[in-house]
Amino acid sequence: MVTLRALVPDDAPALTRVYSGASIRHTTGKPLTLDQAHEKIRTALARAAETPRAQWSWAILNGDDLIGLISLRRRTLAMGTVSYILREDTWGHGYATQAAHQVVAAAFTTAGLNRLEAMHHPDNPASGRVLIKAGFTHTGTSDRQADGGTTVPYQVYALQNS
Repeated sequence: MVTLRALVPDDAPALTRVYSGASIRHTTGKPLTLDQAHEKIRTALARAAETPRAQWSWAILNGDDLIGLISLRRRTLAMGTVSYILREDTWGHGYATQAAHQVVAAAFTTAGLNRLEAMHHPDNPASGRVLIKAGFTHTGTSDRQADGGTTVPYQVYALQNS
């Protein structure tokens, strides 16, 4: 079972491992440097101190091993978005689904949201399966600009608090 916890400064080396290799194929495509990892953590800690809070970022842990990052962002008073990334050597074990279930619960309780949305690159169908298992429903596509000016139809999902 995975656990979530707030990021800490010592997580920077582990974040560089998460944001590398195949894990970043459908994000920036560029590995995260150690300095960028430290900045990502500083930003997450600063956002955690904001009132009202608009973003939550958690380390995804398998035992003591930081294997990913999952975030919840408030977009409106009632709606938020979920995003996640896992280190590629941990794919296929249900870790992202477990983390997503925990974030959905936090979104509808702690954050007081009524609706969540998420999307994934069309070449990453495993992410869509994670979202479906976490209770999301596929709602369509949203065109996003990719490098080189091409348009990519990202798959969009939503979950309404019942």
